Amino acid sequence: MQRIRLRYTKRGRLRFTSHRDFQRAFERALRRADVPMAYSAGFTPHPKVSYANAAPTGTGSEAEYLEIALTEPRDPQKLRELLDESLPDGLDVIDAVQARTSGLADRLTASVWELRLEGVAPEDATRAVEAFEKAETVEVQRMTKNGVRTFDARSAVVSLEARAAGGDDGPGDHPCAILRLVVRHVTPAVRPDDVLSGLRVVADLAPPVPAAVTRLAQGLFDEETGTVTDPLAPDREADPSAAAQAPAPEGPA
Repeated sequence: MQRIRLRYTKRGRLRFTSHRDFQRAFERALRRADVPMAYSAGFTPHPKVSYANAAPTGTGSEAEYLEIALTEPRDPQKLRELLDESLPDGLDVIDAVQARTSGLADRLTASVWELRLEGVAPEDATRAVEAFEKAETVEVQRMTKNGVRTFDARSAVVSLEARAAGGDDGPGDHPCAILRLVVRHVTPAVRPDDVLSGLRVVADLAPPVPAAVTRLAQGLFDEETGTVTDPLAPDREADPSAAAQAPAPEGPA
């Protein structure tokens, strides 16, 4: 059995695709691409697809990951192209490697997020970030299936920076702040909207419109460099022929 690991995106309007909707679209793409999938046993067999740490509905992402099991070997890059052609624009398969190491999910321990705050002055965002980082704990609340849960949104945050939008970020004739957030994957999970709730708690920062949130990367957090590393790198290192086919990084993590 061959295992292939894929990196895919959620862009544009497809950021509103739920995880269940993506699962259905991806299984249709597997059939269209005639992928020789391995199936589970039992009365209702399902394709052997392992999804890892999917982004919340409504957020964009450049770094979603999954793993599929095949009954016949396939070239990872050709498979990537076939699947990408079979998915709608916005759900784009941008990388594929053969799994040569164990534990993909174990290598997804942190994420890099970008939060675009329309209508927020950069200086106000900077003051809020400074107050958040100075706080030892920032308690926020989130509604769960078991009721309202209170937890600390500060301890999982590795770094939080604010800057003004400009250049490629869009026109500068109206206030817009960009936050760059690096957060560890902990339990309970701390999501970008929890950090926004924390900024409201410590600095009364309340964007007039919902933030546009995009995950730029996820992987292992390197304590020495302060970056989030590519989770597919160990598989490429075990297969030198795959190294030259790796996509360009999305920018500093």
